[in-house]
Amino acid sequence: MAYEVVIGLEVHAQLLTASKMFCGCGTAFGAAPNTQTCPVCLGMPGVLPVINRKAVEFAVRTGLALHCTIAPMNRFARKHYFYPDLPKNYQVSQYELPICEHGWLEIGQNGTSKRVRIRRAHLEEDAGKNLHAGIAGASHVDLNRAGTPLLEIVTEPDMGSPDEAVAYLKTLRDILVSQKVCDGNMEEGSFRCEPNLSLRPAGSKELGTKVELKNINSFKFVKAAMEYEIKRQTKVLDEGGKVVQETRLWDTEKGETAVMRSKEEAHDYRYFPDPDLVPLRITEEMIAEARKSLQELPEAKHKRFVSEFGLTEQTAAVLTANPVVADYFVASVTAVCTSGASKTDVSRDIANWITVDLPGLAKDFWTHIPAGEIGELSALKRKGEISGPIVKAVLEERLKTGKSVAEIIKAKGLVQVSDEGALEKIIDEVMAKNPQQVAQYKSGKEAVFGFFVGQVMKASGGKANPAKVNELLKRKLTQ
Repeated sequence: MAYEVVIGLEVHAQLLTASKMFCGCGTAFGAAPNTQTCPVCLGMPGVLPVINRKAVEFAVRTGLALHCTIAPMNRFARKHYFYPDLPKNYQVSQYELPICEHGWLEIGQNGTSKRVRIRRAHLEEDAGKNLHAGIAGASHVDLNRAGTPLLEIVTEPDMGSPDEAVAYLKTLRDILVSQKVCDGNMEEGSFRCEPNLSLRPAGSKELGTKVELKNINSFKFVKAAMEYEIKRQTKVLDEGGKVVQETRLWDTEKGETAVMRSKEEAHDYRYFPDPDLVPLRITEEMIAEARKSLQELPEAKHKRFVSEFGLTEQTAAVLTANPVVADYFVASVTAVCTSGASKTDVSRDIANWITVDLPGLAKDFWTHIPAGEIGELSALKRKGEISGPIVKAVLEERLKTGKSVAEIIKAKGLVQVSDEGALEKIIDEVMAKNPQQVAQYKSGKEAVFGFFVGQVMKASGGKANPAKVNELLKRKLTQ
């Protein structure tokens, strides 16, 4: 029998607040175990939680970016379950009255656009983390993450393939990062997804039994886990069996899913309003402020970079994937354009340095080299004072020593050689050393021209003006 795949996604996005959802403990990743805790996030008797206003603001901003309706009145509930990393034995979440509902986003897949509906996005606190690796005969619990603010974003079952699901996740992550509410780091657990996947006979309107997948920390594994689960469920149904509603873990080493627990229903969690937290009212003023704080969405920024800066679709996509890098690029271009240069004249060089050269030298290059110095390099190259190879050498030295671009160029004498007399002398020496290649060129083998350019650039230490070299070489080789 042919089956249709039906996928819905739950995403837990850790919000970029300095403190936790209901207390003042820090949220920085990588701290020593159990050093970022207090009586509130540890669930000690008698403590009272206080709602983190910044988390609420981030939730409203995200809801607006996702075209959601923002609920004027919402409240927190206690979701009860028992697990070692949950010190209170309940999680403070939202159930009946979430902060955001009925949104959507567009995904592009195979040249077509598709709208994925977002059922709800609600605030909640994170649990801690159980540690098993490298611990013989025991497990440890780190509660640093307990109480960290999360926004859980739940879709309708609108996706019909793993590729569509991954496209949705990438689009959502780009939106969250662009709004500066989440860093989108899957490896550190600040962007976690749980696919709910089921199969149904082709053409049927009734949904099949869904299985939830957990423990997935990359887009590659998300796709692999869903593809495996599709094959597994197809085999079960083809053999006359029934798919069991359950939660399954993805085993990256074995490349398969395994049963974790039976899938709970809402009533299993015994939700009820948290008596320590009053209902949360979102005013029109708060929504208006959040709307003002909305950042340019990735799709709009991508289109603008192509039209305004003359970039290719691919280069624009790389630049706009990280808002910090995108801002750095704009600042670098602006630094040059104040001197009268047009954006399209300088953008391609700068985009190439930022997307190709600098990432290979330092992961967070924007924290080491001011955007103004990138603009300075572009201006010097545009004037013909330095060449492309010199730019790369300067960038490398800049990151290694911390000296300014101007200091490096002056100290190392890296100004481009454009003097015709000096260049002719180098060219004459290169031609004299390579008479065979000269004869080949004059006999019609023009491909060796690149050889001469390379030899001249090498002899000049990369300082020769490439345009001048090409001009003089053509003149001398045809004499």
